[in-house]
Amino acid sequence: MVAFRYSVLAALALRVVSVLAAEGDSPLADDAGSPPSVELNAEVIATFPEADDIFGVKLVNGRPTKAVVDVTNNEDEPILVAFLGGQLLNPSRDLAAEDPAGAAAAVVRNLTTVRYEASVPAGEKASLPYSFVLDMQPQDVRLQLVAVVTNAANQIFQVGVYDQTVSIVEAPTSILDPQVIFLYLFLSAAFAGTCYFVYKTYIEALFPQTKRAGGAKGAKKGRVTVAEKEPLSGGEGSATGTDKGYDESWIPSDHINRPAARRVKSGASTKSKTKAAE
Repeated sequence: MVAFRYSVLAALALRVVSVLAAEGDSPLADDAGSPPSVELNAEVIATFPEADDIFGVKLVNGRPTKAVVDVTNNEDEPILVAFLGGQLLNPSRDLAAEDPAGAAAAVVRNLTTVRYEASVPAGEKASLPYSFVLDMQPQDVRLQLVAVVTNAANQIFQVGVYDQTVSIVEAPTSILDPQVIFLYLFLSAAFAGTCYFVYKTYIEALFPQTKRAGGAKGAKKGRVTVAEKEPLSGGEGSATGTDKGYDESWIPSDHINRPAARRVKSGASTKSKTKAAE
């Protein structure tokens, strides 16, 4: 950013010199004296409406950092905001106390340089948007924004817009974020699949008696059912041909052929019948 700043200033300076040379009053003539010190009567301030809080400016990784540059022209003539750029510096190093090589080494990252060519009339105020995106390690850096402004006399001014220490932070995560939800589902499915594989491969092989016990019970029930359905063999069968479950040849005949019981009518019933007949 330091080299780019010098190149921009050199290009604008050459433009001013060419204009003055065309008019026949070049400041680089041999008899030209030192130019008078001129100050730009304007205020250029940058604010961060979305990134500023009570703890300072936070630059969130992956999200555009939006700044609003307010330019107030207190000159009697219009001014022109040509460029606006910036850089991130190491806050532990003092650029003023170092040579140009050391100052270049203190630059952490250059920011986007935007060309505006915005004219601000005398006594009026204009707001210019400026945004940039970062993807860096969380740390504290020094944010420096610089504007290149020219007045009606084509004089070039380098105006400091912002120069403070800011913090680079990661974007906060939310449980309802679709990416986080998908990540949770993927990890849960992977964990469940791993547990099932381990159980079927190692744990289930350590407990084979559970299936054998169930099979033994089923085999016993099957055997009992078959034994109950098997017919009696040999002399245990029925001799009469009727399946009664026992052998009648061993039972005496008087026990098998019992005489039928005779019904004996009582005397009271006989007398009642005789009286009814009379």
